[in-house]
Amino acid sequence: MDAEQLVALLVEDVWNGQGNQAGSLIDPSCPGLDGTGPDAVVAWHLDRRTAFPDLRYEVVSVVVSASNAAVRWRAQGHHKGTFGPVPATGRPVSYEGASFLTFRQGRLVDVWSVNDLFGLVHQLGAQVVPPNLDLLADDG
Repeated sequence: MDAEQLVALLVEDVWNGQGNQAGSLIDPSCPGLDGTGPDAVVAWHLDRRTAFPDLRYEVVSVVVSASNAAVRWRAQGHHKGTFGPVPATGRPVSYEGASFLTFRQGRLVDVWSVNDLFGLVHQLGAQVVPPNLDLLADDG
């Protein structure tokens, strides 16, 4: 299976599904929620779906090499559970991001993602308040 096929299967089975094929897609060294390996990666996505149970990722574009992939994606769902400190609002959300994946011997070994969480929080009607920068000032 080439990198593009791995990305498609990973998005469908792990990001949008229950991770039934995670054991064959994800290396034990891959970081996830509170640990590493297939279970930890699936746990991260299942945790996100406690707040957004119908969350679905759509691949917008993919650029691949033999062992790496850059995936631009869009996610949509409804806020039905607590997300950080924000209680369920029922509001629809849509946000975008990009994930950079590294594969070794046909399995995912690393993921690094960037996304518009400020935009997501704004859609929930919450505010992101910056820290008091006076506390960070140098006394010297």
